Amino acid sequence: MTIVLFHSMYGLRPAVHSAADRLRAAGHEVLVPDLYDGRTTTDAEEGMRIKDEIGKDELLRRAVAAAAPLSDQGLVYAGFSLGGSVAQNLALGDERARGLLLLHGTSDIADDAATDIPVQLHVADPDPFEPDDWLNAWYLRMGKAGADVEVHRYRGAGHLYTDPGLPDYDEEAAARTWAVALDFLREL
Repeated sequence: MTIVLFHSMYGLRPAVHSAADRLRAAGHEVLVPDLYDGRTTTDAEEGMRIKDEIGKDELLRRAVAAAAPLSDQGLVYAGFSLGGSVAQNLALGDERARGLLLLHGTSDIADDAATDIPVQLHVADPDPFEPDDWLNAWYLRMGKAGADVEVHRYRGAGHLYTDPGLPDYDEEAAARTWAVALDFLREL
């Protein structure tokens, strides 16, 4: 299976490459587009500046350009935080999508969204970027769109708890996340 894995607002950092290697070791082909043209950071404010400077529309255009040549294969879209938002937007717009794996992030859902893909979300509990009221509404809207949704919450973990290079890292939560995510991908 081919997975397109999108990075967080921190850019295409080593943790994204490590995640891609983990997925490849499980037998998947993995594409890791660089939506920031080589820029990376470990500073949240700088990451937000880079994201805002590029702009949401341009980030989505870059993501579509990276995924489109492979979309006939029936892609699984995946992403970390901001990358999860990007992945969700692409997956809901791709009628051949096979699945959606969200790590630390979601996005708005159009009222007329329709999909039957399996969706798995892994998120900190609590998460300042994905508060409970948002996640509840997201879950209901994703279900209304027809998706088969699983949500996995990790109490006490930081927002980007799977990235060992950031202060949010939580080794135990990250290990549990990857075990569950790999099972999800194996079943697609």
